[in-house]
Amino acid sequence: MRLNPLPTELTTAATDAALALLCLGVAASIWRCRRHDPWKTGLWLWLLSLLALASALGAVAHGVDLSDGARAVLWHPLYLCLGLTVALFVVGAILDWRGHGLARLALPWALLCALAFSLVTPLLGGSFLLFIGYEAIAMSGALLIYLTIFWRGQRPGSGLIAVAILLSMLAAAVQASDLTATILVPLDHNGLFHLLQMAAIIVLGIGLRAGLQTGHG
Repeated sequence: MRLNPLPTELTTAATDAALALLCLGVAASIWRCRRHDPWKTGLWLWLLSLLALASALGAVAHGVDLSDGARAVLWHPLYLCLGLTVALFVVGAILDWRGHGLARLALPWALLCALAFSLVTPLLGGSFLLFIGYEAIAMSGALLIYLTIFWRGQRPGSGLIAVAILLSMLAAAVQASDLTATILVPLDHNGLFHLLQMAAIIVLGIGLRAGLQTGHG
């Protein structure tokens, strides 16, 4: 097994791996708050774990010199994990907005949408831009919900979660661009996307803990 010879692919793999570890670390901090609302905590733990798995798969896809066929196989579970992550985020927003009853009703429908996305994406060429579009639609709705919650002062941490969504959307815009930068090492748009996504995950974790520690489910 050989590493990818392209320097920017290696830095993309490294930032993907760092994002995976960060997600697991934030998940561990959220898990400590489970006594306040086990169902809500479990929902966000699944989200963070799926994002960690997607990032780990991305690290392999970018960092290892794979055949086109082997790389294509990796993208199938990766897109499924990403689709489920976005779906669970929307359910989490509904939970904070309208409570457990509506969130539980929305969960199976959100998961079906994520499954449909993961099945359709490879048929349409497997471009990551398809995920960007899917994420933009879903996260725009989640952002509107959290801005409304923040404006009404209903949930501690809702403002931080809104900021995390904005950072994630900015990261998606960078990923869809051709930006490059050198921050000690060369980074292409994928590496920069991961760095911004890491900032979003940190802010998200702080926002979630603010709500869970006060017992607001």
